[in-house]
Amino acid sequence: MLNEQKNAILSLFNDALVSMSVDNAQILLERPKVAAHGDLACNVAMQLARQLKKNPRAIATELIERIQSLPQSKELIESFEIAGPGFINMRLSQQAKTFAIREVLRLGSDFGKNKDHAGESILIEYVSANPTGPLHLGHARQGALGDVLSNLMRTQGWNVCREFYYNDAGVQIQTLTESVRLRIKELLGETITFPENGYQGLYIKDIAKDFLDKKTIRTRDGQEITASGNVEDVDSIRAFSVGYLKNEQDSDLNALGVSFDNFYLESSLYSDGLVERAVNALIASGHTYEQDGALWLRTTDFKEFGDDKDRVMRKQDGHYTYFVPDVAYHLSKFERGFVKAVDIQGSDHHGTTARVRIGVQVAGQQLGLNVPKVFPVYVLHKMLKVIKNGEEVKMSKRSGTYVTLRDLVNWVGKDAARFFLVSRKADSEFVFDIDLALSQSDENPVYYLQYAHARICSVFAQAKEKGFSIPTQEAIAEMDLSALSDKNAQALIARISEFPETLSVAAKECAPHTLCFYLKDLAGDFHAFYNAERVLVEDEAVRNARLALLLAARQVLRNGLDLLGVSAPEKM
Repeated sequence: MLNEQKNAILSLFNDALVSMSVDNAQILLERPKVAAHGDLACNVAMQLARQLKKNPRAIATELIERIQSLPQSKELIESFEIAGPGFINMRLSQQAKTFAIREVLRLGSDFGKNKDHAGESILIEYVSANPTGPLHLGHARQGALGDVLSNLMRTQGWNVCREFYYNDAGVQIQTLTESVRLRIKELLGETITFPENGYQGLYIKDIAKDFLDKKTIRTRDGQEITASGNVEDVDSIRAFSVGYLKNEQDSDLNALGVSFDNFYLESSLYSDGLVERAVNALIASGHTYEQDGALWLRTTDFKEFGDDKDRVMRKQDGHYTYFVPDVAYHLSKFERGFVKAVDIQGSDHHGTTARVRIGVQVAGQQLGLNVPKVFPVYVLHKMLKVIKNGEEVKMSKRSGTYVTLRDLVNWVGKDAARFFLVSRKADSEFVFDIDLALSQSDENPVYYLQYAHARICSVFAQAKEKGFSIPTQEAIAEMDLSALSDKNAQALIARISEFPETLSVAAKECAPHTLCFYLKDLAGDFHAFYNAERVLVEDEAVRNARLALLLAARQVLRNGLDLLGVSAPEKM
């Protein structure tokens, strides 16, 4: 049932309890585990037994009588039944059950959305790859998770910013530059010794060739970078290589349907003085100390964050460890007006979460910032294994060492790639079966969902061929839907009603996979209804009621697939 209806029923219970001189009772409405027991159940009578010093069944009897005396009761609840020691089971009225159909068709693409977080800003950071090579499967999973989660957050009213953080200030850029420079020398006929830590793969040779050809690349912000063609011009090699790979990564992400609102450079944290400011704030807090030539943060002072030992901030060589610029970066997120931040990263980042949060808290307090304790929220994902033709695929010729995001999209297409990448809980490992993703069977969840949508569209096409009119939204608002009384129709209506709550939970728990599960259940309920009941019957009232139900089911399928970034074909 929809939240509006649930809240209305809660209000009935509360008003009835107030009339019984009971205030602030914990009223919980649940769906019975056995469908035959009704649509809703409540155990509040048993909870009040000690307080009222009465038998729970007696309390339930009085409570039901008082609820039934309230004006709105009959609109929502058809009947009550007391079960066991005092459970109150309820069956919703037909009007209440079919209300969801009218709401879906009234709201259309907005069905499921709310404004609970209107005016609040959230930053979701994901992918954040070093600009040193093609994007791998971990980046693919992050890209899909981040993009779908951003869509889900928007359904809850959040003002969402999607951000990509470039780690452009580390030794990896030097390694990239040297790798390209050596390949340039090789193309010039020199004999080279390629280092073990150099970047392998055909893409390095492609960059080297384009550099020698003095090609020009245009970055996403319109900047033009022209290669000098001079093997000794290290600055030009660096700028051209980084720009080249940024464009490659943009192209790969675009193929997956992933885009960003902002790109943030790690190097700017140093050039803008934000790292220095964060370090000074941590030192001023009194929670740092010098030992063995290094600067340490005493993270063990903050037991609630669960870090098991103190952490080095600045190494003996003067360089900062990984989490220090991360602290500065997250302070920047908060100061930019984001009351919540979500970081989607690989599970290998698990060890840094506590120290980053501690650093943000300590430095933030010193700087007069009231940063939430759970800032950022981490969504840590595990890697996936790709199976093709029954065997694990481990290497891509282009990358030289790993399967790339582009490989995956080229094999199965955007729709299947996106769905499969978010179809499991982020912290669970799973196998991406290429053959399954390409199959046209009910075993393939993407095909199963898209076929459900196309099947509904075909019903409407047949209706037009037979000369039947399709009921309009205005007509459905006044239509008698009592013909939708069979169990399969009721199950489908109930599932449609769960869509808003599904979106709310998926966003709150940062769990896009729950939307995938919901849509598979919705498609299953539709297929069960379709297989059990003929839609295009001669009886106009029955036909129109069933067409109205299919219109609502199709709209919710479309809304859900759109949030996943998956197409909803009308023919298959």
